[in-house]
Amino acid sequence: MTIADRVAVRLRVNGEDVAVMVPPYKTLLEVLREDLGLTGTKHGCELGECSTCGVLVDGRPFLSCLAMPLDLEGREIITVEGMANGSEPHPLQVAFAELGAAQCGYCTPAMLLTARALLDRNPQPTRDAIKEALSGVLCRCTGYLKIFEAVELAASRQKRRG
Repeated sequence: MTIADRVAVRLRVNGEDVAVMVPPYKTLLEVLREDLGLTGTKHGCELGECSTCGVLVDGRPFLSCLAMPLDLEGREIITVEGMANGSEPHPLQVAFAELGAAQCGYCTPAMLLTARALLDRNPQPTRDAIKEALSGVLCRCTGYLKIFEAVELAASRQKRRG
């Protein structure tokens, strides 16, 4: 592949502007993992069915395996690496760790980001709202109970902080 086979893509990822030269057919998932080294975003089905490749684009859950980076220039992309505030983990990350909600960890980045989007728009969701929000992210390990409890714990802690 020559440089002529690549296109310049400018993205805003985790609060930083980045520019990469990539083949135009590369997905956002591939660019994040292979070109930017953000391996928290996982390869799953690559068909948009499991959501393990989930990231946030402009604060909303987005399937990176189906997204073309050129279509996302100028938009805010958040990966699991961008959830923490410096060295301080996001309250959802703390709750997932405390309750053992990570299980094998493969779906966890997408679960965390999807839950963050939920709490950003609905700080006190019901269990049904949590179930609905996370229903598109498939966990193949076991049940979702600890995940739901972790989201509820993070929401309750945010409420106490005001």
